[in-house]
Amino acid sequence: MSGPGRRVVLPSWLAHPLRFQRGPVPWPAVLRGALSAGPVMAIGVAQGWVEFAVLAGFGTLFAGFNDLPGTRRTGAVYIGLPVLVGALGLLIGSATADAVPSGWWVLPLLFAVGLASGAVSTVGPVCSRTGMQTLCLMVIGTGVPLPGTPWLKALYFLVGAIWLLLLRLVLRTPRPVGGALAGEQAALAGVFDALVGALEAVGGPGAEAARRRLTAAMNRGDEAVRLRRLFRRLAHRSARPGELLLAERFAAATALCEASIALLWEARPLPPGVAEGPRRLAAALRAGEPPGPLPAPGGDTPARAAFDRALQYAAAVFARTAPGVTSAEEVAPLPAPGTVPTMRRRVLGPAGREYGLRVAVCVTASAAVALALRADHWYWLPLTAVFLVKPDIGPLFSRVVNRFVGTAVGVVVFGGLAAIWGGGGVWWTVVCAAVAGALLPVSFRHFGLQTSVVTLMVLPFVWVGGDTQAAGDRLLDTATACAIVLVVGHLPGFTDPTARVAHLTAEALRRTREYLAHVLTAPAGGSPGDRMVLRRAAYSSLAEARSAAETVAAELPWGRGPHTDWFRAVAASERIVDAVTACAVRVEQGAERPSREEAAGVARALDALADSLDGRTPATVRPELRQTPACASLADVVAELRHIQVFTGGLTADSRTSRST
Repeated sequence: MSGPGRRVVLPSWLAHPLRFQRGPVPWPAVLRGALSAGPVMAIGVAQGWVEFAVLAGFGTLFAGFNDLPGTRRTGAVYIGLPVLVGALGLLIGSATADAVPSGWWVLPLLFAVGLASGAVSTVGPVCSRTGMQTLCLMVIGTGVPLPGTPWLKALYFLVGAIWLLLLRLVLRTPRPVGGALAGEQAALAGVFDALVGALEAVGGPGAEAARRRLTAAMNRGDEAVRLRRLFRRLAHRSARPGELLLAERFAAATALCEASIALLWEARPLPPGVAEGPRRLAAALRAGEPPGPLPAPGGDTPARAAFDRALQYAAAVFARTAPGVTSAEEVAPLPAPGTVPTMRRRVLGPAGREYGLRVAVCVTASAAVALALRADHWYWLPLTAVFLVKPDIGPLFSRVVNRFVGTAVGVVVFGGLAAIWGGGGVWWTVVCAAVAGALLPVSFRHFGLQTSVVTLMVLPFVWVGGDTQAAGDRLLDTATACAIVLVVGHLPGFTDPTARVAHLTAEALRRTREYLAHVLTAPAGGSPGDRMVLRRAAYSSLAEARSAAETVAAELPWGRGPHTDWFRAVAASERIVDAVTACAVRVEQGAERPSREEAAGVARALDALADSLDGRTPATVRPELRQTPACASLADVVAELRHIQVFTGGLTADSRTSRST
């Protein structure tokens, strides 16, 4: 509705393509981008090595996709793993193309690789990028006509990727203190910043959003510390004193976060001075100095008493100049975020099968159409389909619109540059690739902008490779791929956008059950390390489910399925974990433990609800909680479990089992 003083509210599926993320410009990443593709292309052009210029340029592009914020070690994993596996895909694709005459034989190969890469992509963000890039490079290896042996092509690609990785290790945001641990200390300081925000939001309307920000900060800190230990173990060396101190401080932050979640659950506004302690701890990490005196205890509830005790522990840890432990695992055990059974369940389960089949069908169909239209340059159309089919970069309609518009803008800009400088050699393409590389880190804020920048970065590679008439054909290929993916993505009975949310929510509920079982059965006074790991696993799964729910909410209305209000279901699941955390704090403070029968009944209800969402049981089978628990520590968990049963009650059998059978 419009008029004076009234805002026009667009439907979510139409408003999503216009959303633009805000934030500071990542200047170190911009500099790395400017120094990545341009120099390697310049070397190839100067020496007449066309294949080096093209493939090393692709290496910098794919590495640039993964040049995300984080420590040096997270950067090494984000960039290194996808490009290593991607280089293997390029090698296999090139070798197969050399051994078999070009033609329709590529379709079964792409279907098989697409099925595998799509299934693996459901494991997590790094695996998702690895699967996508491997499939893309398989297409490039089989479809881009470049001279050279397969192993040399893979080597050229790795040279470009390693060049950007070296730039990542050298060109970083300067840190005032911390030395080799600067990145990890910055991530830990971010945890305390988020903790301050959560404490200030207690009892207010923004409490749940503050808790989600705190969970995200904890996940980033967890990742930074975990990767630090992983690299140390790979180097076969013992932990240094600074690393042990970091582990103790991370454990102190974890204890404070657990108590703060219980405070958020109590929803009683806190005095302003309560947040001063974490604020001083964050400042101490950044300045490399002691935090000074922290606020005095003043707890009058179990959650406040737990927070005061955790703050006292943090003050003692930050006052140390030498570690109080000999092993980091003594205070902060950090196993891998995904266990082998969990990853196998994702890859081989309904979520992996559904996404793998969707990727395989879209890529194979796009390649078949491209081979029918132009067998000599067929690779662009399936490459476009690979990016479009990924659900973790937005709703399908939004991806399609932004991809086409972004490609059109990139083609028009590149065509204008070619009209001006195209007759004077190829050096202008080097400048174009360098500018696009610098813009790539900024373009991540909007998929359409990112598509324009990637188009301006890829077309110079194609031009140097000898295809000077590619721009117009690429726009037609993009439009065709958009139409194919849009149709396949909304085929009745083939894909259900709500199924992914259901699977992720079910997995989160199972992890919540494991967390609750530990809380109710762990001996009093035991180490909180396992509880910390289980709680983070539950919250991490819920973060994935919330992201999937946001995507589903912005899909086209006729493609959402019969039930689209997954926000309430995910929010109720988050509150269950909050209630379990509050229960853990109460039990630790001496509250009554529930009986074994009551604990087992709640665990069975969580498992039954998860199986119902995941399609493992018929829709008519609903987990029941017949009575209010006698133990007050468990009452809040049961109340939230009843809520999620109500929120998910509108799901039909088809919506829960459409992709699970």
